Amino acid sequence: MLWVKTFHILAMTSWMAGIFYLPRIFVHYVEGREAGQDVARLEIMARKLFGFMTIMALFTLGLGFWLWLGYGFSGAWLHAKLTFVGLLIGYHYWCKLYLNKMQAGTLDRSGRYFRLFNELPLLIFIPILIFVVVKPF
Repeated sequence: MLWVKTFHILAMTSWMAGIFYLPRIFVHYVEGREAGQDVARLEIMARKLFGFMTIMALFTLGLGFWLWLGYGFSGAWLHAKLTFVGLLIGYHYWCKLYLNKMQAGTLDRSGRYFRLFNELPLLIFIPILIFVVVKPF
């Protein structure tokens, strides 16, 4: 089970890297487009990054399910963690909606908006980390 946990953490770390970086691409895209720069490369980067982070999300969830089968589903901390994992999945989907807008050329939010949007996953990830490490209840 320790190998499963190791790969779960590796996949989760990779997923989070994508979750944190994709909105930064959105920032550069909207600001570059406003400045009249060629942003086609950013569209390609965003699409490929989303594909990678989706694969890592699936590995994270699959390995997490495996851990759940191995260790059991007990403790209120786990229920709380899974609630925040659900929010993270929702954020991942929200990124997909913005990616679709980017690819359609209709991404109309400001760079400042996406800078703030980029902070949301941290607010979701901190409680997950606390629930896993501290297990407060």
